[in-house]
Formats: sequence, C-alpha cells, structure tokens
Amino acid sequence: MKRFFTFKNLSLALLLLAAVLCVVYFISLTPPSEKLAENERIAEMLSQGGCVSCHTSNAEKPFYASLPVVGNVVVKDIEEGYRAFDIEPLCNALAAGEMPNPVDVAKVEKVTIDDRMPMPKYYLVHWGSSLTAAKRQIVLDWVRSRRIAMYDDNLPENRNAEPVRPVDTYIEYDPAKAELGFDLFHDTRLSVDNTVSCASCHDLATAGVDNHQYSHGVNDLMGGVNAPTVFNAVYNFVQFWDGRAATLAAQAAGPPLNPVEMASSSFDEIIAKLQADKAFAKKFNAVYPDGMTEANLTDAIEHFERTLITPGSRFDKWLMGDDSALTADELEGYELFKKYDCATCHAGKNLGGLSYELMGLRRHYFAARGLELTEEDNGRYKETKNERDRHRFKVPGLRNVEHTWPYYHDGTRHTLEEAVLDMGKYQSGVDLAQAEVDKITAYLKTLTGEYKGKPVTTTNSIDEIHGHE
Repeated sequence: MKRFFTFKNLSLALLLLAAVLCVVYFISLTPPSEKLAENERIAEMLSQGGCVSCHTSNAEKPFYASLPVVGNVVVKDIEEGYRAFDIEPLCNALAAGEMPNPVDVAKVEKVTIDDRMPMPKYYLVHWGSSLTAAKRQIVLDWVRSRRIAMYDDNLPENRNAEPVRPVDTYIEYDPAKAELGFDLFHDTRLSVDNTVSCASCHDLATAGVDNHQYSHGVNDLMGGVNAPTVFNAVYNFVQFWDGRAATLAAQAAGPPLNPVEMASSSFDEIIAKLQADKAFAKKFNAVYPDGMTEANLTDAIEHFERTLITPGSRFDKWLMGDDSALTADELEGYELFKKYDCATCHAGKNLGGLSYELMGLRRHYFAARGLELTEEDNGRYKETKNERDRHRFKVPGLRNVEHTWPYYHDGTRHTLEEAVLDMGKYQSGVDLAQAEVDKITAYLKTLTGEYKGKPVTTTNSIDEIHGHE
C-alpha cells in the first residue's frame, strides 16, 4: 500500500510539473504586450531570445557550462557569438530611446529572415527563446519603421525597408570654408618638401584614391595600408581603417605630420609657409577671423570633404522607384548580396563605414594570405589594445567600388571579382559559384555615382599601376 501511494504521489508530481512546463512554454510563445513601446518590445525579445546570453562581453554562462563536454560547446558558442556581433550597443540604444546603428538593425533583420537564431541547441534548453511567426513579424516591422525614421528619404513603399539607401544630393557645408578646403586639399605645402598633397593619394580624378596598394609619400616612402577613397567619407562613423579619427577634421590633421606621408614637423611649420603667401592668408583670414590655426585648417578641409558625395548611381535610381535602372542580372546580384550577409555590414548610404568588423569572420584570412603579419593587420586593436579588436577594421564603403582598386586594407586584391569571391569565403563562409560572383560584381558596378554631374571614374590602368608597385 505504501509503495502504491508513493507511486501515485510521484505521478501527480510529474503531471503537475508537466502542466507547469506547458504553461511556461505557451507563455513564452506569446509576443510582448502591445502596450509596451516598440523599442521595449524588441528589447524584451532580445532578452527572451537569448541574444544577450551570447552576444555580449559579460555574458553570464549557464549552470551547464561547467559540465564536461557540453560546457566546452557552450563556452565556444558564447565566444563565437560575441566575436561575430556585440549586441550591447543596440540594447543600450533601445533602452535610451536612441536611433540604433543601421548595421545592428541589419544583422537582427537578417538572422530573423533566415530563422538562424536562436541556434537549435540553445532552443532545446531554453524553450522561451523560440522566435514565432508573430515575434518575427514584430521584428521586421520594427526594422522597417527604424529605417524610415532613420533616413527620411521618402523611398517608395516597396523599397523603404531596404538596408541600402541612396546618397544625398546635398549635405550642408559652408561654401567659403569649402573653397579654402579645396585649396588646402591640393596644396603641397602641407608636406615638408612641398611635393605631396592630400590629392596625391586621394585624386578626385581617379575615384578619390591613387589605385596603389600602398600610397607614396615624401621621398617616395610608402605606408603600410591601402588608402581609402575620400568620396562619401562624410558618411563614415569614424575615419581611417583603425578608426583613430572621430571626424573628417581629425583625419585631415593626421597625414601632414605622418613621417611617411607628408612628414611636416608641426602645424606651426605648415602655417608659416602658408602665411608667407599673402594672397592666401588674406583669403583665409576673411573666412576665419582668428587666423590660421590647426583647427581652422582642418575644419576647412572637412567642409570641402563634405562636398565629396556621389549621388546619381543607377542603383540609387532603382531605390527611388525606377524599375528600368537595373538589369535582371544586376537585381539578382543585389539579392545575392543580401542573401550572403554582405548587406549586414555594407549597409546605409555608403554601403559601409558604420561599424568595425573582423577580417576573416568565417575562415582565417590572414593564415590563408600567406604574408607576414604587420602592425596594420591588427586593425582596431592598435588603438584599443582589446584582444577582440585584433584584425577588426572599419568596414569600407562600396560606392564607386569598381574604380577604387586594389581592395582590402592590405590592397592585396586587384580586381573586384577577386574581392567578391574572397569576401564570400572569409566573411560569409560560402564558396561562391562563378555565376554568383559575376552577378554580385555586376550589381556593385551599379553603385558608381556622379561627382559634379559627371560619372566617377579612374584614368589609371590596373596593369600599369600593379607593375610599378
């Protein structure tokens, strides 16, 4: 009799536990309350979905992380999750009611569309992490609303949720300061021997670059990193591959004093040369009453660089509603661009410049490259000394990319097709078929815009330039 009652009690306990688990499970499937603000609903789902359990620097390991075998898998998943995506800035933006980074929005959107997260093995242990159809729609509606509010570009309804946006036709700047900035940008007196200007490495006639693997400075010295284009740099959230300059003005202050670029000893030296030019000094003082200073010189260059936008690309015309602007192959290339996660990092108006990303996310780029590592290969780590930032770089913009070869921070890829193939391999973890490479490349060529009403181009020859490296 005693054994019977024990069994009966055990059965009742198990039934009660099953009932509780079922209630918890079905509650977890319920979307966050509609009474919550939009950002609060998203924040709740990020928490319930387990995103913060892997994609943060201080992720708390679950109790089973201490178990043999299983624990190793859990720890590795957390490390890989944080390596791929730090979700803390997004969570902070949601909590503060601020506009999130377009790249963070694009990453959340992509894993939602692909139903990629949470991983099945996480879901097996955490039932509440399930992303139901209703929750998925909430996320996608939030993505659309954020982009409409973020860009305010009045795209047609069938385009206004795209992760890529048109270049502005105008950005505010001071014309008088910009005119001075133009003069300074092309002035070799910023260099110690009066031989090198900003335009020497960032020629506006050659897509804002020089098409060299590494640019040549004074005395024909060479740097150790590929010079990015100045076109559309105004859209970058920081400047330089390693992000060491927060503004265009701060970026402009770097090369004049760099020992292998312009090698001037100080801005006092530069100012003395410029002030000796009475006509230029008079023109400058009329715009800046407090005279020539480092801050005023770099401010003028920044105002000029704000004018270096390139609207009018065929892709922008398509975004704005012209269905005839792209061919079928180019449109398919754009869909492949999104399918293989390219648009999660190359988002926004410049298709990049909005985040730091790891070079070799899915496969080890530097091991395969076969070249000795350099200090420049450390990327953002140079500035932060944070191990997570090693080999992490500001994502380059893709506007006018067909003319801005060679590619990557190390300038090792001389054709767009090579770059596309390797980006698929090392960043997306896919081996692209040649037909896919061709279509993505065709799409990227539709990103070529216009500067002062004329298409951006380069007069340099790949073979000629490569032969003189």
